[in-house]
Amino acid sequence: MAIAAGVMAVCVVMFLHESYPYAILKRKTARLRKSPGNEGLRSALDTSKTPGQLFKFAILRPPKMLVSPIIFLMSAYAATVFSYAYLCFTTFPRIFKDQYGFGSGASGLTSIGIGVGFILGLLFVGAVSDPWSAYLTKKNDGAAKPEFRLPTLVIGAIFVPVGLFWYGWSAEYKAHWIVPIMGTALLGIGIVTAYTTTATYLIDAYTVYSASVMAASAILRCLFGALLPLAGSAMFDALGVGWGNSVLGFISLAFLPLPFILFFYGERIRESKLFKMEF
Repeated sequence: MAIAAGVMAVCVVMFLHESYPYAILKRKTARLRKSPGNEGLRSALDTSKTPGQLFKFAILRPPKMLVSPIIFLMSAYAATVFSYAYLCFTTFPRIFKDQYGFGSGASGLTSIGIGVGFILGLLFVGAVSDPWSAYLTKKNDGAAKPEFRLPTLVIGAIFVPVGLFWYGWSAEYKAHWIVPIMGTALLGIGIVTAYTTTATYLIDAYTVYSASVMAASAILRCLFGALLPLAGSAMFDALGVGWGNSVLGFISLAFLPLPFILFFYGERIRESKLFKMEF
């Protein structure tokens, strides 16, 4: 994993261009300032803060952003489905070694199901997110909205509970081993679709603060991912695999109205005086 992460980091540095508006405008201003007559040119986004002040704002802004209802709810949902992957991993030895008699090596291969789901989810979001957003923008007289990213979240919000119920109850009743693995694949599709759509929505909604909003989301995501699996074994011991996964499925179902609410009312909530915040 460290080698793969290193290779990806090199690829990011080599092939991805800067997308942060502040940095882009700052570089452009510095380049134009070298021309005669432009010596006093300044970026419109230049805050004239010292590096120490910028560091302080960078550290304090993400936790502050979690006070925003939209950021908190979307981050909490992304964190919840993200932690389900780790909870799922805690059940693989219990199910495939104890119930199906798999060895240690074969039991490890059962993670391929959810891995395939992750890849399919990425391909799905990559294929449809931009076209759907462009279509809705065209229908809205060319006015783009962050909420136009949310239709794919509905798909993810459906796949997550379906995958959990499928995986949990097929394992509970000891169906053929491929059946629960198929359930984990559906879960993987839902997790990646929901997480990726949440990220693109937050980035589009908070463009200038996109790095900070992703850091805010990461705070909850890492906390949930670290803490929830610790309770996984106790929950599955008490409830069994079927009902244990069903509890997780019911929790994810509680978030199902969220993309619909934000699609129709998200802009109004973001712009309302009650919830509008200065970051």
